[in-house]
Amino acid sequence: MFVVATAGHVDHGKSTLVRALTGMEPDRWAEERRRGMTIDLGFAWTTLPSGGTVAFVDVPGHERFVPNMLAGVGPVPAALIVVAADEGWMPQSAEHLAALDALGVAYGLLAVTRADLADPGPATARARAEIAETSLGVVPAVAVSGLTGAGLPQLRAALDRLAAQLPAPALDDPVRLWVDRSFTVRGSGTVVTGTLGAGRLRVGDELELAGADEPVRVRGLHSLGEARPEAAAVARVAVNLRGTPRDRLGRGDALLTPGRFHHTDLVDVRLAGDPAADLPATLTLHVGSAAVPVRVRPLGPDTVRLRLARPLPLLAGDRALLRDPGRHHVSGGVRVLDVAPPPLGRRGAAAARAQVLAELDGRPDLAGELRRRRLIRAGALIRMGVPVHAEPVAGDWLADPAHWRRLGEQLTEEVARHAREHPLEPGMPVDALRQRLALPDRVLVEVLVRPPLRIHAGRVGAASANALPEPVALAVQRVRAEYGDRPFRAPEADRLVDLGLGPREIGAAVRAGALLRLADNVVLLPDALDDAVRVLAGLPQPFTLSAARQALDTTRRVAVPLLELLDRRGATRRLPDDARIVVT
Repeated sequence: MFVVATAGHVDHGKSTLVRALTGMEPDRWAEERRRGMTIDLGFAWTTLPSGGTVAFVDVPGHERFVPNMLAGVGPVPAALIVVAADEGWMPQSAEHLAALDALGVAYGLLAVTRADLADPGPATARARAEIAETSLGVVPAVAVSGLTGAGLPQLRAALDRLAAQLPAPALDDPVRLWVDRSFTVRGSGTVVTGTLGAGRLRVGDELELAGADEPVRVRGLHSLGEARPEAAAVARVAVNLRGTPRDRLGRGDALLTPGRFHHTDLVDVRLAGDPAADLPATLTLHVGSAAVPVRVRPLGPDTVRLRLARPLPLLAGDRALLRDPGRHHVSGGVRVLDVAPPPLGRRGAAAARAQVLAELDGRPDLAGELRRRRLIRAGALIRMGVPVHAEPVAGDWLADPAHWRRLGEQLTEEVARHAREHPLEPGMPVDALRQRLALPDRVLVEVLVRPPLRIHAGRVGAASANALPEPVALAVQRVRAEYGDRPFRAPEADRLVDLGLGPREIGAAVRAGALLRLADNVVLLPDALDDAVRVLAGLPQPFTLSAARQALDTTRRVAVPLLELLDRRGATRRLPDDARIVVT
């Protein structure tokens, strides 16, 4: 199947032509048939001479219904432009063509209708000249009459040739089905229709409803009036949703492959059309079947920032158009450059941003995105439409290689600076490093640590766990020299100061395992515990505090906390009468 949208001025015979080609009535409303004028989108299909199928999205031609027309054209890859031979090129012919050009539609066909009423030559020449100046370029033209049937075989053959020119659909891409109709079928529930431009849909699939938190499930699929287990792009589809109320969605909403689209209300775009500086402050953005008011902030000569009235599921590279509904004027087409742009808070930020955008063309570029964003989760890039084929640096974090190298160098510098400024601390806290490096996740700090640095007890420092600042190391050496032969004698507070061991120095020595702290200002050499157990094991069991103090040749100031520490470690056990035994 291929899908084509009609375009052209009101009353130039678009619906009549679709009716003649398909034998189906595209005007769905009684009001449309009574007035003889298409008001909303119509749908019909037929088999071509090759055996392929063409589905038509028939759009209204009156200027009052241009938003409806754009909802039908937005997701469709090709256009059938209709011009009447007896009236020729008209205002809505021009506006519809401007819309197709703005959306970048590159495949099309010209049908000059009512050829039984006037010479089609002049209308054909003018229309082809106008079309040639747009994204469609030079298109084939066929003169037809919906009334007599003249030219219809040639038009069917031209449609076949047009179908053969279209690029192959991206069947592995995620689904983004822009809804152009929603209604309720008794016994089935809510049904939505749209043009499936990429990917596949299957009965039972779980999808996201753009802007909603909960998933929706496909209960049934129809295409070309038949129930199907699966539909593949490009196709007109009707999707029956399980358990979804009718009032939850309508035209302009979208059904999405979960986790593959970024919902955004702020985008930077490149404009093709009116100069950015000439745009009014508010316009309407048309993308897919959605029409959303936007506030416009010019950045560069052809780049603007759009603030959307509601978030939409957009990708880098998406095509859309801006329209001024008050003037019935297409201001231009836009190509989405960035769906997650940075804030513009500082003076001169807009001009700097314009320079960055000048280098973008809307084609997703992993290396460029990493260079601009430095660090980003892989899932976030995928939702922006950027294919990810790089290895994460940690978890699902991706990094620009040059920025990652600079972070490693900066980490080493920060740890060294911290060691100079805080010589008694055993390294720099990981969270402090994360803040200094402006990293969003602690795990990024952890994977940046390389030898000779290491992480120990939540701090990044020298790889040697016993490394001590030189003044502390000298003070510990003095303690060992003075008390080595009296391992259970602890220096008094004033003697600790004389030895160069204040509270911070003691803390550094204890953390490094160079001293053992029993209580405030009560420290021993680290092997005192094992020595104490050996001495106490040689006493008659059980033993008292006094016997232990005498055997250890120490004071009650040391013996009490020492025995309490041995109790906690299970080396000794205190009995009900306050005596103790050594646990063997």
